[in-house]
Amino acid sequence: MSAGGRIRRSVCALDCPDACAILVHVDGGRATKLRGDPAHPVTRGFLCAKVTRYLEREYSPDRLLYPLLRTGIKGEGRFRRISWEAALDLIAERLAEISRSYGPEAILPYSYAGTMGVLNGSSMDRRFFHRLGASRLDRTICAAAGSAALTASQGYRYGTDPEQFPRARLILAWGANILATNVHLWPFIVEARRRGARFYVIDPVRTRTAELADKHLALQPGTDLALALGMMHVIIGEGLYDAEYVAHHCLGFEELAELARAYPPERAASLTGLEPAEIVELAREYATRRPAAIRLNYGVQRTDFGGAAVRAIAALPALTGAWREPGGGLLLSTSHAFPLNRQALERPDLELASPLKRPARLVNMCELGKALTSLDNPPIKALVVYNSNPAAVAPNQNLVLEGLRRPDLFTVVIEQFQTDTADYADVVLPATTFLEHTDLYYSWGHYYLQLARPALEAPGEAKSNFEIFRLLARRMGFTEPCFEESEEDTIRAALSSGHPFLEGITFELLSREPWVRLRLGEPFLPFAAGGFATPSGKFEFGASALDFRPPIESRQGEEALRRRYPLELISLKSAEGLNSSFGHWPEVDRATSVARLNPQDAAARSVRDGDPVRLFNDRGSCVLTASIDANLQPGVVAVPSVRWARSCRGGRNVNALTSDRLSDLGGGAVFYSCLVEVTRCDDSYSPY
Repeated sequence: MSAGGRIRRSVCALDCPDACAILVHVDGGRATKLRGDPAHPVTRGFLCAKVTRYLEREYSPDRLLYPLLRTGIKGEGRFRRISWEAALDLIAERLAEISRSYGPEAILPYSYAGTMGVLNGSSMDRRFFHRLGASRLDRTICAAAGSAALTASQGYRYGTDPEQFPRARLILAWGANILATNVHLWPFIVEARRRGARFYVIDPVRTRTAELADKHLALQPGTDLALALGMMHVIIGEGLYDAEYVAHHCLGFEELAELARAYPPERAASLTGLEPAEIVELAREYATRRPAAIRLNYGVQRTDFGGAAVRAIAALPALTGAWREPGGGLLLSTSHAFPLNRQALERPDLELASPLKRPARLVNMCELGKALTSLDNPPIKALVVYNSNPAAVAPNQNLVLEGLRRPDLFTVVIEQFQTDTADYADVVLPATTFLEHTDLYYSWGHYYLQLARPALEAPGEAKSNFEIFRLLARRMGFTEPCFEESEEDTIRAALSSGHPFLEGITFELLSREPWVRLRLGEPFLPFAAGGFATPSGKFEFGASALDFRPPIESRQGEEALRRRYPLELISLKSAEGLNSSFGHWPEVDRATSVARLNPQDAAARSVRDGDPVRLFNDRGSCVLTASIDANLQPGVVAVPSVRWARSCRGGRNVNALTSDRLSDLGGGAVFYSCLVEVTRCDDSYSPY
């Protein structure tokens, strides 16, 4: 770096629990390198492979730099450049016209976690749509079932401090491919193992994390609930539970014990595909090797009965009293520990100033295809997409694309790249990256709040989401003062909740210090003495909701469906990409273009390594390349997700197969409850 160079601070905004503190090396106004801040207690001086290379995305020649207007048919991706004034005028005019003609609920926003920044993810945008009276989006595609499960069982949706993991003597990574999706937890696990801890992975797929574990328990997909019940059978039956903790801090133990008696290791083994002795050994070790920590991730809850599975797994540390000890307990997310003033950020009260004068209807984002093709009273006539790429990531892809092709659907996409969804837009607006705007960041994997200022100038005419929705509010004639607030004003409002966890954390403090730990007390033992935020004030086992049932597509009466589609599809997270965010990188495209098959399943279908294969069910099909993997258990197909559909033969990716059914709790997505068949196809084959 030249003498004129400098280092600026930023925070990674990607949908990852680590929320890394980043040092940006800048020379002559251009970033030359990104590295993790070595002083941050969790980032510890390194970044994941994706963010280490993020400047390739930042300076990509494919960045969207100017507003665009569609010139071709929807899906072709043909556009011409227009001015911001023309784009904003057109959008405001069409939204106003649709609101007058059909009512404001005919307008639907669609967004998720394309940025984890508070300002650009859930502030000015929410104010805008509340004031407009647009349909509300139920943002359930990722974590809804697990969040609902923790709310029902323990009230608060936070858990073991990741910085306490080195104190654990047993760590279970349950459905958590830590090296791919939570890599900054790994050094804490390494430290725990150096101190003598054992590290086990429970996952249907032998991931890189599983390869490095002391033990890998490869259960059948969707049977996590049965395994947890089998463990409870042993723990309760052998008197290994913490009777004092259960008596004082838990509700519903007798009902849970009765349910667990119905799941002896032999039955749990028949359901999970594990050996009875494995289940007995795991249960005994979990209950007696203290402290024991569970790192649970969200894959477990992306099944038909994923909410029940999370409730059952979350019951284990309550049953054994693991919450008493530093390094014990369970971590799914820390996000609920950040009690920001959401009312001030999002202003739901503005709905009373909308034409509706009431809260608008709620549309589940997992059912986008249904919303665009069959919702009425009123139908969806306008779609505004930001922080997401539903044409690639939403389930039941064929129905979603059918809706996006509607000529009468006015679609606006705010993006950094020409994604699958942008191809269907009427207007595309260029968005900034996290290196180019101000934002406030919480984490769902640690307990530090962070503020980031722009480290780089935005290229071309790119604008932040925050600024775009402020400009649209002016165009729509919204005069409420909240639409004129600055980023600083909004951050101050966010910090104004008065919650003890935010005591003394001000805008000035965040401006001076690169990160600030929540006021949690040390060590943070959230449930050592109970204190659960349920109606009873206790951990609620909820045994009536836990009885294991197999996935809906294979339950009794639907055996014929399993005969037609005998393979379980797991569209697991890609280690190379992050959802669809890096789909424009060739190596990510290659990594997400394969379908992993066990040699036994491949041989039964005359499939060889490298063959083009068609995956199909009643919802659709996609063509991928076979990768024969002896480490994958029979009966399972594993596809890293999610490839851009435009790169696939036939224009469909793995979400042409996934269902838009909703999970048992929270209305979440069931990506991992999916039956398919696989056949070899020759080079001339096209499914469409």
